[in-house]
Amino acid sequence: MLFAAISVVEVVISSVLALAIGVLVGFILRVRVVEKGFQTAKNKSQGIIDNATSQAERIKKERLLEAKQEIFILNQANDKLLKEKKEDHLVRENKMHQRDELLERRSSNLDRREVNLDRKEEILDNRKSAIDEKNYELEKIINEQNTKLLEIANLSEQDARDIIMKRVEVDMAEEIDRYLRDEEEQAKSDAQKRSREIISDAIQKYAQDVTAETTVSVVTLPNDEMKGRIIGREGRNIRAIEALTGVDLIVDDTPEAVVLSGFDPIRREIAKKALETLISDGRIHPARIEEIVEKTRVEVDQFIRDKGDEAVFETGIGKIHPDLTKLLGRLNFRTSYGQNALKHSIETAFLAGKMAAELGENEIIAKRAGLLHDIGKAVDHEVEGSHVEIGIALAKKYREHPAVLDAIQSHHGDHEATTIIGVLVAAADALSAARPGARSESLENYINRLSQLEEISSQVKGVESAFAIQAGREVRVIVKPNEVDDAKTHVIAKEIKEQIEEKLSYPGTIKITVIRETRAQNIAK
Repeated sequence: MLFAAISVVEVVISSVLALAIGVLVGFILRVRVVEKGFQTAKNKSQGIIDNATSQAERIKKERLLEAKQEIFILNQANDKLLKEKKEDHLVRENKMHQRDELLERRSSNLDRREVNLDRKEEILDNRKSAIDEKNYELEKIINEQNTKLLEIANLSEQDARDIIMKRVEVDMAEEIDRYLRDEEEQAKSDAQKRSREIISDAIQKYAQDVTAETTVSVVTLPNDEMKGRIIGREGRNIRAIEALTGVDLIVDDTPEAVVLSGFDPIRREIAKKALETLISDGRIHPARIEEIVEKTRVEVDQFIRDKGDEAVFETGIGKIHPDLTKLLGRLNFRTSYGQNALKHSIETAFLAGKMAAELGENEIIAKRAGLLHDIGKAVDHEVEGSHVEIGIALAKKYREHPAVLDAIQSHHGDHEATTIIGVLVAAADALSAARPGARSESLENYINRLSQLEEISSQVKGVESAFAIQAGREVRVIVKPNEVDDAKTHVIAKEIKEQIEEKLSYPGTIKITVIRETRAQNIAK
C-alpha cells in the first residue's frame, strides 16, 4: 500500500516537473522566436530607412538640378529682356534726339518767318495807308464832279438816281427775262432728266400684268340642259340664288353659258363660285343652294384675307393690322377704269419705294403709303364720303405713320403734300394709272377730254389755235405772232398749265407746247 502511494506521488511529481520544464522550454523558445522576429523587423525597417534616405537624396539632387536649370533659363530670359529694353531705350533716345533737332530747326525757321511776316506787315500797313489816302482823294474828286454835273443838268441827286435806275431797269429787263428763262429751262431739264432716270429705273424693276374687269361674270355650262336645272321648277332655284347672293342671273340664248350681273364684285364672285360648285356637284335645289352659298362665302372671305397677306408679303412692308390686311384683299375685287385696284396699289407701292430709295428716303414707309393710298376704295360703297376721306379715317384708326396719312390725303391733289413720300406716292399713282394698257377709257370720255383741252387752251389771250394730240397727253398751241413775243410764250404756257390743272381731272401728265412763228411774204412782179 505504502509503495503504491509512493509511486503515485512520484508520478505526480514527475508530471509536474515535466510540465514545468516544458513550460520553461516553451517560454525560452518563444522568447528566442520573438527576439529573432524583432531583429528581422528591425533589420527590415533599417533597410527601408536606408532605402528612403537614398531615394530622398536622389530626389533632392534631381530637384536641385531642375531648379538650377530653371534659374539658368530665367537668367537667360532676363538677360534677353534687358538687352531688348536697352536696345529699345537706345532707339527711343535716338528718336528723341532727332525730334529735338527737328524742333530746334523748326523753331529757327519760325523765328525767321516771324521776322519776314513783321516786315511784310509793315509794308502792307504802308501800302494800306497810301491806298486809303488815294481813295479819299478819289471820293473827293468824284463828289466834286457829281456836284458839277448836277449843277449843269439842273437835277437833284434823287432825280439823277431815278433816271439812272429807270435806264438800268429797261436795259436789264430783257436780260433778266432771258436769264430767268434759261435758268428755268435748265432746272426743268435737270429735273426731268433725274426724274426720268428714277422713274425708268423703278418701272424697269417692276412688271405688272394688265387686267380689265367688268360688272358681269360668265359661268360656262357643260350643256344647255343645265340651264333648266339652274332655273328649277317655276324658277325657284334661280330665285334662291339671286336672293342669297344679291346677283342677277341672266339665262339667255347664249350657248352653254350663264351671265352673272352685279356691281358688287365680291357678291358676284361668291355667286360665280357657288354656281360652279352646284354645276359640278349636280344637286341643285334651294336647300343645297343655301348650303353651297354659305360655304362659298366663307371660302371667298378666306381668299380675301390670303390676297391681303400676299400683297403685304410681296411689298415687304412689315407688320400690318389684320383688318387692314382684309381691306387690302377686298381691293382685289375693286376696279378703276378696268384696272384692278389691288394690283394698282401693289404697283404704286413698288414704284414709290424704288423712287424713295433713289432719293434716300425711307423705302418701307414709301411702300406702305403706296399700298394703302387707295384703301378707302375697299369700303367706299358702304361708307359715305370719298375714298380719300375714308382712307384717312382708316389710317388714323389703325395708327399708321404720318407719312402714310399725308400720302392718302394728297395723292389726288386735293391737299398739298407735306412730305416727300406723299409727293412720291402721288407720282407713282399717276404712273401706274397712266401707263399704256393700265386703264380703259370710253370713246365718249376720250373725245370730251380732248375737246376740253383744246377749248381751255384756245380761251387764253393771244392764242390763235390749239390741238390736243397723243391721246390727250400733249397740247400744241399756236399763238398770234403779232400780239405775242418770244418772252410771252412762256407766260401763255404757264397760264394754260394752271387752267388745265384747275379745271380737268386726268391721269398722268399733259405737255403744253406753245409755238410762235413769223412768216415774211412778198410777191415779185
